[in-house]
Amino acid sequence: MKPLLHFVQQPRNMKDGSAAALGPLVLVNRQHPLQSGFSLSLTPPDNSFPHLQMETQAARMLAACLQTVGAQGQIVPVSGWRSHKEQQSIWDDTLAQEGEDFTRNYVAYPGCSEHETGLAIDLAQADETIDFIRPELPYDGICGDFRRAAPRYGFVERYQAHKTAITGIAAEPWHFRYVGAPHAQYMEDHDLCLEEYIALLADHPLTWHLETGRRVTVCRVTDLDFLPPTDGPRQISGDNLGGFVVTDWEVTP
Repeated sequence: MKPLLHFVQQPRNMKDGSAAALGPLVLVNRQHPLQSGFSLSLTPPDNSFPHLQMETQAARMLAACLQTVGAQGQIVPVSGWRSHKEQQSIWDDTLAQEGEDFTRNYVAYPGCSEHETGLAIDLAQADETIDFIRPELPYDGICGDFRRAAPRYGFVERYQAHKTAITGIAAEPWHFRYVGAPHAQYMEDHDLCLEEYIALLADHPLTWHLETGRRVTVCRVTDLDFLPPTDGPRQISGDNLGGFVVTDWEVTP
């Protein structure tokens, strides 16, 4: 299976300060809440669940991944985009039912949830009964096939047990985050969570070759005015830290 190249439309005015909080690589956590005025287009990744939606590009890539591994009907969406009001309700209800420790471990604080970006999805192995907060998504069988394919379609398992000290969230094997290609595959290959990936880019640019042999360069900048021109495809994503992640693919003959 060859890695995919897919692109996310850049904000129309990249010099607008709000653009630094837009794109597939925005970091949203307790320390970096979602910026006000965040807007996106939504679509369901699975038409059998039209009320569960994601950012359009993320939804398309998730649907493609599930189709590739033959997981339609076997892996189902549990929770996608949430409004701030819905996230607040989930937080309040879980706090009342399960207590503060459980809630802080498994539910993001309102305004600090990736679900509010539309770039995150909770998935489950299809079953008659599914736990909304902690759905079951095994590491074997068709779910394992999906996990292995997900990075090629731009998805990472966002909250892993050995990264809890960094992410602030307990292990959530069901929670996948769209960061796009080639970032997801690099993060997977180098065992990086999103916080670590953004920090690495802030330290120095990264250049590597994809499996196809095509070279890609990724860097983080804080001022787009000093960005050199490129002849090849370029993706620019805000990081919600006041900067931009710039991805340049080399020109192919």
